Amino acid sequence: MAEFLKEIYSWISFVPKITIKNFLEIAIIAIVIYEVLVWIKNTRAWTLLKGILFILAFFMFAAVMELDTILWLLEKISYIAVTAILIIFQPELRKALEQLGSRNVLTSLFAQEDEKQNEAFTEKTIHELVRACFEMGKVKTGALMVIERTTKLNEIERTGIQVDGIVTSQLLINIFEHNTPLHDGAVVIRGNRVTAATCYLPLSDNMAISKDLGTRHRAAVGVSESSDSITLVVSEETGRVSVASGGQLRRVSDAEDLRGLLSVMIKRDDAGAGRFRIWKGRRRNERKAD
Repeated sequence: MAEFLKEIYSWISFVPKITIKNFLEIAIIAIVIYEVLVWIKNTRAWTLLKGILFILAFFMFAAVMELDTILWLLEKISYIAVTAILIIFQPELRKALEQLGSRNVLTSLFAQEDEKQNEAFTEKTIHELVRACFEMGKVKTGALMVIERTTKLNEIERTGIQVDGIVTSQLLINIFEHNTPLHDGAVVIRGNRVTAATCYLPLSDNMAISKDLGTRHRAAVGVSESSDSITLVVSEETGRVSVASGGQLRRVSDAEDLRGLLSVMIKRDDAGAGRFRIWKGRRRNERKAD
């Protein structure tokens, strides 16, 4: 019995002594990691990070399969990887440091999320969007509406004017009415709300886009290339309605076609919306779909 207790004591002696200082360090590290992940998700860095994770997965595959030539090439490339990452993420890193210096860190940690930001995209919103598009198409009113999905569009929102109004066809038609203060630019839609108007979108460099299409369509394709958003475009010249998604532009024939397209994309988002949410001392974010 004495030998048994002695053996147990020898195993316990290897366990490090945990103090209050260790708990404090664990809490600080956890908060920092969470803040970094939230920052990455709320910027275009999330899309870039997925590309980096793909490269790391390929590196692990090459290591498991013992592909020596590929491992040698990846090892040489890794020497400049850190510098390349800093260059690629330079705009996002600069904005993150500016935000860190301009906000109260403690207040932001315990602030509660606005429930308006957690509203799910509903069939009523689809109906209002479809109605607005084809009402504006009849009178050839140009419009550009970006529907946020999983990639946050906060950077684009900051280029415009905050609206924060429930999506209705009347609101959208009034925004894009000629010679009104908010008609120039794009609106950003999150859930069931128009969050901002007169927003600037990145233009696509895709040379395959038809020359017959103007800046509005090129901007719609551009934002769909840098995010997973859905962009609705109403042509000012022809009144035709188009949808940009995944860097592709598709013309919509009628209201039912657009309604079906939006419904399919929303159901796809709903299917993946049940993923685990990290608790940050604030209310958990509810699922969000476009």
